[in-house]
Amino acid sequence: MKNDLDIEQLGNYLTANVEGITGPFTAEKFSGGQSNPTYLLNSASGQFVIRRQPSGKLLKSAHAVDREFRIQRALQHTDVPVAKVYHLCEDSQVLGAMFYVMEFVDGEIFWDPALPDVATQDREAYYQECVRILAALHNTNIATVGLNDFGKQGNYFERQFNIWQRQYRASETSRIEAMEQLILWIEKHCPEDDGVTTLVHGDFRFDNIVFAKQSARGLAVLDWELSTLGHPFADIAFFCMCLRLPSNRVFNGLADRDRQALGIPSEQEIVRHYCELRNIETISHWHFYLAFSLFRLTAILQGVLKRALDGNASSEKASYLGNMVEPLAQMAMELAHSED
Repeated sequence: MKNDLDIEQLGNYLTANVEGITGPFTAEKFSGGQSNPTYLLNSASGQFVIRRQPSGKLLKSAHAVDREFRIQRALQHTDVPVAKVYHLCEDSQVLGAMFYVMEFVDGEIFWDPALPDVATQDREAYYQECVRILAALHNTNIATVGLNDFGKQGNYFERQFNIWQRQYRASETSRIEAMEQLILWIEKHCPEDDGVTTLVHGDFRFDNIVFAKQSARGLAVLDWELSTLGHPFADIAFFCMCLRLPSNRVFNGLADRDRQALGIPSEQEIVRHYCELRNIETISHWHFYLAFSLFRLTAILQGVLKRALDGNASSEKASYLGNMVEPLAQMAMELAHSED
């Protein structure tokens, strides 16, 4: 992939500011990651990863690599697997934007939740490991890891709705009627605050987890940009979206595949396993959490589309992803109407 880093300036900075990292340096950009450009850094002292904010004008509170750095550092000694982080550079003069350095975790990332490279009889174990990690995150004591101030208390969904509605409006390129209907429906059906607050990842899915090679053991959860204090049901619903998304040139969804034949657990089985690990009986308002997850995804993709049109997107797939905003909003409304 094309490398757009000033490797000489980066190398000089790291040598002077990060103990144990020495040159010479080379770097290559990872193909994944729509939001924050990510690079594999090769050095005389080993391989590392650079996560950087994108260039250009950024939406408020978006691309928060500093939050990624903080939560991964806080979770180092918990049951949640994370990469070791080494250094946060807030000086945009070095690379043109804030960035941080973390370890390179050598393992497997599955971009397709059908897990085609995993034996059929083993696929359920990978899903169970994802649920275990998510439950471990939600069971983490916020005070113990020093993240009491990592987000606001109060109605998470109401706050998130306001945030993502603003983000969507800030990146809106045309009026989408299905999105307008979805915004009104979510505003009307937002559940009452139940007082539950945990750490949430915000983008928990298979391709944000590094697994050990040929083993259903998670080594590191990646992409913590959207992490905050919030409601845990947002995470589990977002994870389950892969079961409802289509399989096309944009998404590797499972809605149109024979999940039972693939050895993929059902949505009900995933939720039941999660509830057991969290010691809760059930999840009420499940259809709302799914619709809300689709709303968040459409807002994120609209931002990707806007950056593509502005020339600042970090992936060639950005424009294709943006074109999924309308069909996803329609899907959310169909879900809402079918389960009202």
